[in-house]
Amino acid sequence: MTTVRILDVTDEAGFGRIPPCADPGFDHRTCDFWEDDRRGSKAARLAWLEPVAQPAPGPARAANPFAPAGGPSFNPFDPRAGGQPATKPFNPFGDDDDEPLDNPFAPSRERGPAVAADAPRKLQLLARGLAVFGSYAKVLEADGAPAAYCQFGPLSAYPRAQRVRELYPKLPSSPLPAVITCIATTPAGRGQGLAQQLVIAVVNDLTGRGFSAVEAYPEPEARPDATSAANPAFWASCGFDLAVDDPRFPVVRREL
Repeated sequence: MTTVRILDVTDEAGFGRIPPCADPGFDHRTCDFWEDDRRGSKAARLAWLEPVAQPAPGPARAANPFAPAGGPSFNPFDPRAGGQPATKPFNPFGDDDDEPLDNPFAPSRERGPAVAADAPRKLQLLARGLAVFGSYAKVLEADGAPAAYCQFGPLSAYPRAQRVRELYPKLPSSPLPAVITCIATTPAGRGQGLAQQLVIAVVNDLTGRGFSAVEAYPEPEARPDATSAANPAFWASCGFDLAVDDPRFPVVRREL
């Protein structure tokens, strides 16, 4: 019996588990087709799988001739002025032994999850909404080997999906749906229902995140290896209905 594990792509370890596309001509590990509605590409760009090179530091800037000599000027509103140690704001209504209070008008916020600045470019795209939306992709492993990949997210994250929807004003505009942009299975993982299993996991996840519908934009005439958008028949097997029956740009939708 096949052991299945589904993991979210939230860091470089998860990104490294994304399997390559069956067709070497394009690769969802480097694709920005859905994220860039004008210049996005599905072409395989192997350089995108490497860490992003950080720009070299520029030359030191000349001294500011308008700044006072000897360093920054005195700031009477800085609690550190006059050699005082940096402390939390003083509470005039507290007792002497009270702990200093935080400023209630400037609450401190914990930093949300993020990826390193030099992470592969596609991982940076997938991590844009980690702190607010959560993960944008999942990988399904069968017996420990990556076998399927699915990318999804809020409609606002995928400008090309928004442009497709603009072709059909009759599609519901409120509330806006989540979208699934990519679903792909490795050649070895086909014929086992793994792609359907992964899509259902994504649908359940999106339901838990509060979405009321999810859409996808299949390519009816494309070869299975030449698209990661699948065809309408596949989406029907996952419980989606044909919302727009267009020969070139159909839309499938599932209410959650």
